[in-house]
Amino acid sequence: MASGGQRPKARTIYKKSRTIAPLHTSGSVAVSSDGSRIVTCVAEEALLTEISSGELLCRFSCDTESVTSLSLTPSASHLVIFTAAPSLRVYDIPKSFSGQVVYPSRVIARAHDAPVHVCTVDPTSTYLASGSADGIVKVWDISTTHVTHVFKGHGGVVSALKFNFPRDPSLVSSERTLQLVTASVDTRIRLFNLMATSRNEKGALRPIAVLEGHVSVPRGLDVTPDGKWLISGGRDSVVILWDMSSSSYSTDRAMSKGRGKSKTVGPTLSKTIPVMERVEAVGFVYPEVNDLTSQTSKLCFFTAGDKGVVRIWDSHECCVLHSLAADSESSGADQEEQRQIIDAFYVPSVDTIVSVQADQNIFFYSLKTRTRVRQLIGYNDEIVDAIFLSPHCIPPTPPTASSSRDSHLALATNSSLIRIYSTSNLDTHVLSGHSEIVLSLDQGLGGRLFASGSKDKSARIWAPAKQLEGTSTSSSWGCVALCVGHAESVGSVAMSRVNIDPESHPRFMFTGSQDRTIKLWDLSEVPLTFGGADPLKCHSLTTHKAHDKDINSLDVSLNDQYLASGSQDRTAKIYEVSYRPRSGGKPPHGEIKLLGTCKGHKRGVWNVKFGKTERVLATGSSDKTVKLWSLEDFTCVKTFEGHTNSVLRVDFINYGTQLVSTGSDGLVKLWNVREEECTATLDNHEDKVWALAISTDERTIVSGAADSIVTFWQDCTEEDEREREAKRTDQVLREQDFMNYLALHDYRRAIELALAMQQPGRLLKLFKDIRSAALEAESYRDTSVSGNHVLDQILRTLPRSDLSLLLRYVRDWNTNAKTSGVAQDVLYAILKLRRVEDVVDAFGDNSLEGFNGSIRDLRNPAGGVTALKDIVDGLIPYTQRHLARLDQLVQESFVVDYVLSEMDGGVFDGTEDAMDIDGTHAIL
Repeated sequence: MASGGQRPKARTIYKKSRTIAPLHTSGSVAVSSDGSRIVTCVAEEALLTEISSGELLCRFSCDTESVTSLSLTPSASHLVIFTAAPSLRVYDIPKSFSGQVVYPSRVIARAHDAPVHVCTVDPTSTYLASGSADGIVKVWDISTTHVTHVFKGHGGVVSALKFNFPRDPSLVSSERTLQLVTASVDTRIRLFNLMATSRNEKGALRPIAVLEGHVSVPRGLDVTPDGKWLISGGRDSVVILWDMSSSSYSTDRAMSKGRGKSKTVGPTLSKTIPVMERVEAVGFVYPEVNDLTSQTSKLCFFTAGDKGVVRIWDSHECCVLHSLAADSESSGADQEEQRQIIDAFYVPSVDTIVSVQADQNIFFYSLKTRTRVRQLIGYNDEIVDAIFLSPHCIPPTPPTASSSRDSHLALATNSSLIRIYSTSNLDTHVLSGHSEIVLSLDQGLGGRLFASGSKDKSARIWAPAKQLEGTSTSSSWGCVALCVGHAESVGSVAMSRVNIDPESHPRFMFTGSQDRTIKLWDLSEVPLTFGGADPLKCHSLTTHKAHDKDINSLDVSLNDQYLASGSQDRTAKIYEVSYRPRSGGKPPHGEIKLLGTCKGHKRGVWNVKFGKTERVLATGSSDKTVKLWSLEDFTCVKTFEGHTNSVLRVDFINYGTQLVSTGSDGLVKLWNVREEECTATLDNHEDKVWALAISTDERTIVSGAADSIVTFWQDCTEEDEREREAKRTDQVLREQDFMNYLALHDYRRAIELALAMQQPGRLLKLFKDIRSAALEAESYRDTSVSGNHVLDQILRTLPRSDLSLLLRYVRDWNTNAKTSGVAQDVLYAILKLRRVEDVVDAFGDNSLEGFNGSIRDLRNPAGGVTALKDIVDGLIPYTQRHLARLDQLVQESFVVDYVLSEMDGGVFDGTEDAMDIDGTHAIL
């Protein structure tokens, strides 16, 4: 708190620290072999993201073409993308990352005649296989993007691809086995020998084996590292295990001599395992990464499909060892469809299975712990509301005393699911329970609990699960209470604010609905942690008909004594809250009493918020204004105008001296309450900003909008003040040094310092003084080019970066007739003392190293030669104009001389001309 009546310093600078943006909207997903990075598709771009931190490393541009398939090489050196054109694009993965856009190094405009839906890269990162919708499979050399093989004969769309490059160190063989396994919608699996073409064998492009066993399209293929076992899974709900160890694919040598034919022995069907779900992905898992051999008794595999569950199977016993599923509660066919797994793959280096669901969520399951270790949300849709949570922060705790405060962020999106993000690494939990879209959120007990209101006409209370000793601080949540009673959607919720001790339960909660009523709910028996029990059914203490139209917002004062409501009827109302908890056998009692109505908005009120230190209420409305109301007489005391559209959210910061507001114009604005003016505008959204959350220490503002972007704004006011103070101190010291250099006639250091300080005015005055001294001494350019031997030496040895900057100053000085003389002198000296090559090199790519961004921006991005041309183009016309002006002055001087001689009546006849033009001292 501000003590001694001292006003707190205004927070005026909030900078974007990070964002939660769409990560995956459609298409394929790839994970690096070390499990640290993931490639996903968003619109017409592919994104490379660090999994541990959620940081965007770089973007891969696809030139407005949607991505149909992609694959990352095991060496993580290249990314291969097929687009809808269908074109093939090969990208080189950068060595360093800064969020830059990466463009393809090689492009094949027409790689196939039909869209490519599947592609894969071999374990050596040498070859790429792609399968198109017309049943053609091509094998490419990634380094040259040349086609090495074309396999035809598939009876429709190619559905799966897998390379078989056995690497069994126990086998000593001089002949390499390079095979490609394909599957298509004709339910057949084909094996192709990639080495046959190099030996020019007959029928090299034909399959060496065709496997039949599925009755529906196979969607998953995998081969053990030693190449002895092949597994396939399809939408016929079965997985087939094929024995490839006894296969013989080489034809008899007698065949080449024409003395007979040889039979080709293909893989044999070993087992058919019914899995009771449509399989979209299947693969082997290895308990030990270094174990390259496989035996039937040790073979384990995973399946993933329409039930949204990853199952680990024992191939010998044909049974499920364990299941891996996201924390969810089944509630409806639509959610079941959204939870279907459309792709999954195994990352051996980290012993993790990655699954991609139909709702764009990506899950990471550890086989060691058999739990979900991470979840990435691909797409959040519209952000409707946001609140900070502190599940492990025990009161009373100062705002800066615990790192566990505001450790999570809850988001309500255009969905029935609630997203819980970790603010440290953006790990996510998804909470299901509501059957319709969640419209509002509010926290209680300092963030240890939170409430949600939904279109399903109910409100729910959520609490963190019980944390066991030795477990991490990452929390899972569960529903502990359910409030049912409204006749329409619950559009706003507000929990009690009083938080006394760690054992205190929440007191009450208000809900506002489209049925225009406010209900008061008793929460005194709601548990503080989720233990897996069914939610407690809360009962309503009172129901109050509050407004004539929908209720948009509710807020409870910090002392739990007042309630405010905002409605589409253009009013905000203030109520007195009377609540008595259960005690002495008496049931809980609660009611609200209307104290006053705030009238003045011209359109509906979207949000209401009580002041934190003063008896005021802030409201945001569709009339584009924020109004501040007195709780004494319910009159409007201040109006803030600046938004160009509806104001959707408001809140107080900095002990009530500032306001934060968000609007439909996509802007977040900071207001000074006393001055009624906007002090800062934060812009990072392209649509309505529905969500606003402020951390406990008020150093972080979170805004969420309908463009599916959540932005974290960090308070940098103090850092900016320290930086500006340091700059001012450094500037004063430099100016003092400059004056000292002038007093000592140390022109070299003075010029270098003026260039470093970016002060052309001081530099111009310095050159003027040197020029005036030379004129007074009548030694101008007698023995030196510039009129001063020291200045000649300085210009002759000036660094390239300083030379380019000086020429830009000369160009600017030359535009003014008063300073053109100095500009012409300096330009003349530079051209006389420096070689042409030096001047050209001064505008090279590295000429401005060491200067800040503002100076670097002066450079033309087209290159040094273009930048120098711009300088010359700026000098020539003004120089011609100055020369023409001087010629005109000389001519006019003769006219003046003639007029004076005539006025004196020939007094000067016979004498020398009164005006002697000394050409040697003419200054051009």
